Amino acid sequence: MTHTTTPMNGAESLVRTLVAGGVEVCFTNPGTSEMHFVAALDKVEGMRAILGLFEGAVTGAADGYGRMAGKPASTLLHLGPGLANGLANLHNARRAATPLVNIVGDHATYHAQYDAPLSSDLAGFARPVSAWLHSSTSAKTVAVDGARAVQAARQAPGQIATLILPADTAWNEAEGPSAPLPVNGPAPVGDAAIDRVARALKSGRKAAMLIRGEALQERGLKAAGRIAAATGVRLMCDTFAPRLQRGAGRVAIERIPYFAEQIVETLQDVEELILVGAKPPVSFFAYPGKPSWCSPENVSIHYLAHAHEDGVQALETLAKALHAPAAPAHVAELKKPDLPTGNFDQFTIGAIIGHYLPEQAIISDEAATSGIGAMISTVNAAPHDHLSLTGGSIGMGIPVATGAAVACPDRKVVCLHGDGGAMYTLQALWTQAREKLDVTTVIFANRSYAILNIELMRVGAENPGPKALSMLDLRNPELNWVQLAQGMGVEASRAETIEEFKAQFADAMATRGPRLIEVMI
Repeated sequence: MTHTTTPMNGAESLVRTLVAGGVEVCFTNPGTSEMHFVAALDKVEGMRAILGLFEGAVTGAADGYGRMAGKPASTLLHLGPGLANGLANLHNARRAATPLVNIVGDHATYHAQYDAPLSSDLAGFARPVSAWLHSSTSAKTVAVDGARAVQAARQAPGQIATLILPADTAWNEAEGPSAPLPVNGPAPVGDAAIDRVARALKSGRKAAMLIRGEALQERGLKAAGRIAAATGVRLMCDTFAPRLQRGAGRVAIERIPYFAEQIVETLQDVEELILVGAKPPVSFFAYPGKPSWCSPENVSIHYLAHAHEDGVQALETLAKALHAPAAPAHVAELKKPDLPTGNFDQFTIGAIIGHYLPEQAIISDEAATSGIGAMISTVNAAPHDHLSLTGGSIGMGIPVATGAAVACPDRKVVCLHGDGGAMYTLQALWTQAREKLDVTTVIFANRSYAILNIELMRVGAENPGPKALSMLDLRNPELNWVQLAQGMGVEASRAETIEEFKAQFADAMATRGPRLIEVMI
């Protein structure tokens, strides 16, 4: 008896390979060259397809998913211009070391010679944000190319792998899916690094430890807290850490401030700076008369673990070498802020957020100048995860919240966002409504690019006139976030007083589904 098998095209072989490699979600805004991949989604079990209305919302959602899931999602983007639309949030994902597989459709290989209108230097767009980049040349090799992309994305500490998929390699006949390739975990840290840092911490000199990556989750924080209990070392993280576990029961650590002179002041007494998956802190921008390098001139810098190494293991081994006590220092106690009265500003709003924030919530934070209040008020709130703007490219908050909600459907997601930055990727609200995601977005409506008003003065631009100031003002015409959200299917309300925000935020925390609250500050 003869057995026959149904032919499989390159696109189906790729989707099956991605699913076998643990890629379970595809965030997409597809076009003509990706139609065979789209059709393959119906033929393969195990891949959830989520539509975004703009590529920046797609790539930001993949970033949020990867940060919380600890494994890659896939994007599906349309040619060079589609990829280019998503580059800003791919930049943030690269800075966050997020595992992410980009699938970018391209013209058929034989069509490239004709320089069709959508032809572009696709690889040129992809290269700056991709740690791994490849263009498939045959439907017979698409599957193994996909397996290689997944392997590259999962390389510690996580990175972006971009696979360019010409249309004919998707529609031509393939041989079948490829099995997952082995993925090496983070590299172990050697004894020499442990010994070197232990000596520095025993020297009696003032020390600080700057931590990033997986070590900012509970296990790494506990080990760091034990080291602090034994040595008195200050525990710190970057201004914009990709994922930080905070709140009651977690070891609380200092956050490096944003402005250069504040960083210098914060670190001025540090004599031994220990880096765990982090780099020495530098200024976000250059300013006339202000430093770019922010560590003290005579500080000794030690790398306990580089980004690709196992910072959690390194901290636990160091704690053992120091005979650190079992109980860590700086553990935050549950102390929810009292519900405030008085002024309606970011600090009273932050207190309300800290009071009502549910246990194991996820905060996607792009509140910018309005975010200090919530950061202060959530130190002793219920335990939660905090995701921030790692690459400084605004428009990450709503998409990252969207992806985080897909990764963790049983956890409440709260997005804190400035109104100017939120306009970059507000399309992600539509995806939240379509997917019924449990995200509450708080828009701080100050009708301004407030951070840029500060920067205008800091860079020494003298006597700005009405033209310059109008470039940073959002009042003409005023944005109406209630109408914008409702137009995309998200329940929305406006709060102009403390009492209104208390009632609206408490209700949002007690119910499921996408919500938006515009706070007028």
